[in-house]
Amino acid sequence: MFWKNTNFALILHYISLILLFESLFMLSAAAIAAGYRESVLSGMLGAVAVTFSVGLLFYFLTRKFRNQEPGRRESLLIVSAGWFSLGFFGTLPYLLTGTIPHFANALFESVSGFSTTGSSILTDVEAMPKSILFWRSETHWIGGIGIIVMVIAIMPFLKVSGIQLFGSEASIVVEERIVPKMRYVARNFGILYVGFTVAQTLLMWIAGMPLFDSVCHSFGTVATGGFSTQNDSIAGYSPVIQYIVTFFMLIAGMNFSLHFLLFTGRGRQMWKNEEWRFYLIIIFGVVALLTVTLFRKMDMPLEAAFRDAFFQVVTIITATGFATDDYLLWPIYGQLLIAMLMLIGASAGSTGGGVKVIRHLVALKKIRHSFRRLIYPNAVSHVRYNGRVLEAEQVSGIIGFIIFYYLILVGGILFLMAVGLDAATSFGSVATTMAGIGPGFGTVGPVSNFAHLPDVAKYFLCLTMILGRLEIYPVVILFTPWFWKA
Repeated sequence: MFWKNTNFALILHYISLILLFESLFMLSAAAIAAGYRESVLSGMLGAVAVTFSVGLLFYFLTRKFRNQEPGRRESLLIVSAGWFSLGFFGTLPYLLTGTIPHFANALFESVSGFSTTGSSILTDVEAMPKSILFWRSETHWIGGIGIIVMVIAIMPFLKVSGIQLFGSEASIVVEERIVPKMRYVARNFGILYVGFTVAQTLLMWIAGMPLFDSVCHSFGTVATGGFSTQNDSIAGYSPVIQYIVTFFMLIAGMNFSLHFLLFTGRGRQMWKNEEWRFYLIIIFGVVALLTVTLFRKMDMPLEAAFRDAFFQVVTIITATGFATDDYLLWPIYGQLLIAMLMLIGASAGSTGGGVKVIRHLVALKKIRHSFRRLIYPNAVSHVRYNGRVLEAEQVSGIIGFIIFYYLILVGGILFLMAVGLDAATSFGSVATTMAGIGPGFGTVGPVSNFAHLPDVAKYFLCLTMILGRLEIYPVVILFTPWFWKA
């Protein structure tokens, strides 16, 4: 039977580590509650106690397995179960403080945070206690860095290597090894991640944003999440702050391996990366089109038109989800461009979501290659990426992923329409949650929320968030018979 070939105790051991880390982050939110003398402190401490106790119990029950290396099957189960566990226990601060008493709503908010989606059921964000706002933003930050990567970073102290686990979590499509050791990668990724967070916090604080808001918005920006401490997201802040947020969203949507090149004095190599160039072409091409549209059709001043266009393009393509304007009030042409960006996604190896720029780039190269083969059938030609010939299996795998992604998207839209949602809301809900963006279309636009959706829709969208965050395969493959027979 399948369970004889699967080390469930080892899987549970990794889950225990994830829960212990999660409880520590909850404790920092409880410290915020204590600092602001909030009445929800007891509830926050209760959430810490429950999560820590369960994690500690699992750890002691499975500690004898800590020196074992997970196989491929265990790695995929750890990644999927880990994110589901994060989302489930992440509901406790909302439930035990009474700020989100309904379980479906609490689960939606928690999964949205950890998956860095940014969709919310809250109708009045500013009415929430500071500690809850901090916890919401903190779930973004945890999800962005990937708590799996955090566990790997401290594996030397736990006597576990976890190399295959890191491979399951990473969203690299065409691998570019900057350094060979996974722990070194995880450590440097963490340094960059924390460095960007601190830098953005200081810049926004200097520009006039309150320190608490600066920290929370930095968590949401670097993680490409989108939870805000304000009802109008970033719209109420100064143009300078909006440009700062736009810049950090832009770099958060980059492949983080390119940051290694930049900070190690190899910036020229970064510009040779085809995905990076295509990423910038898409962004500034759409920004130019939207700027002209807003300037001419909406009678906006040129600078304001450019700023809104720049911000909304970057926030959508990087799957961050902050807002400075309601794009549902734009001309239909502008809305179609926003919908297109939702389907493109950020760069591979970034904290952003979506199909990813590199997959679309390779698909376009394959289309061009197919046309050339029709015209020159005897010519020897290959699909190349960054000067390297891609194997046919790599290309077919990328094309297969894109097709599978859109099949799930269509299936999700049909499911939500079957439970009573209109077509625009169904598309917007599934597209934005799978891509990890936040706002959608219809009744879930940038100035709306997901509170009015039926519970069955919220549970389904929790699944699409995790599917998108884990790039579909690690979750879907668990339900196939050959996975368990392998």
